[in-house]
Amino acid sequence: MSEITLPSVTTAKGDLWVFGYGSLMWRPGFEFEERVPARLVGEHRALCVYSFVHRGTPEQPGLVLGLDRGGACRGIAFRVAEKNRADVVAYLRAREQVTSVYREVMRSVWLENEARERVSALAYVVDRGHVQYAGRLSLAEQHRHVLQGHGQSGANRDYVTATVKAIEAEGFRDTQLHQLAMMLHGDAHLPHAQAPDDNSDGR
Repeated sequence: MSEITLPSVTTAKGDLWVFGYGSLMWRPGFEFEERVPARLVGEHRALCVYSFVHRGTPEQPGLVLGLDRGGACRGIAFRVAEKNRADVVAYLRAREQVTSVYREVMRSVWLENEARERVSALAYVVDRGHVQYAGRLSLAEQHRHVLQGHGQSGANRDYVTATVKAIEAEGFRDTQLHQLAMMLHGDAHLPHAQAPDDNSDGR
């Protein structure tokens, strides 16, 4: 696995691939030439980032996804034209790096197309040393944070359900995210979707 955090990612020649595994799957927000299902090996998708801005506040943090160590992750690779490379990287930095909780790296991803080619793609991996790194939370803890989380980009629960829908649209499942989404769906039928008692295990 290569890891590049140099500014050269904005000035390198050729098209740029970007790997999306969370909200980028359903709201990339930038212009791209091609969208291909892809697989990254060495890190996995996890609700391991406390959200202080987009889906929560420092007082009531939500949870958003990061790529964390080990395993593999299926997502989407977007091919960005060379002429748009600098603009797209600037956009992604403004969107993903508000609090610098991610490391901007280049990772090998395998495209799930006819060619089955391997490309180098820009990806955002969680910084385990950052104060917003949540680590491995139980499903009950995830549930509590997602229910309370609301930030500049809206309700945390909407982020989770939109990501699950995007994953399903690609024909696969993420077991823990799907379990959490089912719990959140059940909460929708409760008055004001109140969080369960802290004594509850959330299941």
